[in-house]
Amino acid sequence: MIFPVIETNRLILRQPIKDDAQDMLKYLSDQDVVKHMGLLPFQSIEDALGEIQWYDSILKDGSGIRWGITLKENNKMIGSCGFLNMAAEHSRAEIGYELSQDYWGKGIAGEALEAVVLYGFKHFHLERIQALIEPGNSPSQMLVEAKGFQREGLLRHYEYTNGNFDDLYMYSLLKSDLDDKIRGS
Repeated sequence: MIFPVIETNRLILRQPIKDDAQDMLKYLSDQDVVKHMGLLPFQSIEDALGEIQWYDSILKDGSGIRWGITLKENNKMIGSCGFLNMAAEHSRAEIGYELSQDYWGKGIAGEALEAVVLYGFKHFHLERIQALIEPGNSPSQMLVEAKGFQREGLLRHYEYTNGNFDDLYMYSLLKSDLDDKIRGS
């Protein structure tokens, strides 16, 4: 499979490679970036290389795909966005993303999220895209709501990460929700 590249106004979403490990380490070692991801801050380049290996493994086994978010101007990886827990038989996937704190508040996460969502509906023929977000992560909640996702409920003690059981809000966006949004604009 040739890894799909997605281009937006400011971004190139592409396959993360080993050469991106240093950039990834910079933002994934930031406590504020990872605190809602169920990860401890990365400590070494090996941690970042392990993350890239995980991206490769979910692509290979068909359970997901993760794009590196890069700026057109310099090809520097500043975050990632993609699907995991893909269930082709149910036409659904979970979306996840993170972005370097240096780029928060600039609309970059929204630009990447929108592009990946559209790609998923069009090329993976998804019917449903869901996002699981910790109750304390209000910026992420606001982002998905701005992109049309609807909160469906609270999943109590849904994940066990870093020694704690985490509650997660379930959000979803259906293909028909997007169709309605496109027709309404």
